[in-house]
Amino acid sequence: MREVPVNFNPLLKPWLAPQPNNVAGKGVIEQPGEAQNLVWQTRKAEPTQYENDFGDALEQVFEAGAAELEEVVAGLNRIGFRTPEGAAWTGERLAAEFRLLAE
Repeated sequence: MREVPVNFNPLLKPWLAPQPNNVAGKGVIEQPGEAQNLVWQTRKAEPTQYENDFGDALEQVFEAGAAELEEVVAGLNRIGFRTPEGAAWTGERLAAEFRLLAE
């Protein structure tokens, strides 16, 4: 099996709910050893510098003990990591950012 050097999966298709096929032998099953093994199979694109910095900032905040949304907000503001617009974080803005990045 050959390793493909990419940082995201360019072939990623939107998730679809499973739909069982009632005809024997007509399902979609990968043959062992024949499927291409891509690293980071759930990424639509390579992370931006902002996304990497945001992840590093979140790690710092969680390592400091934050567990609740408002604790994360306070931690991000304490270490000086700002929103993409340069503003201080609020609970609503952080929740919106998580939703945006989860798409």
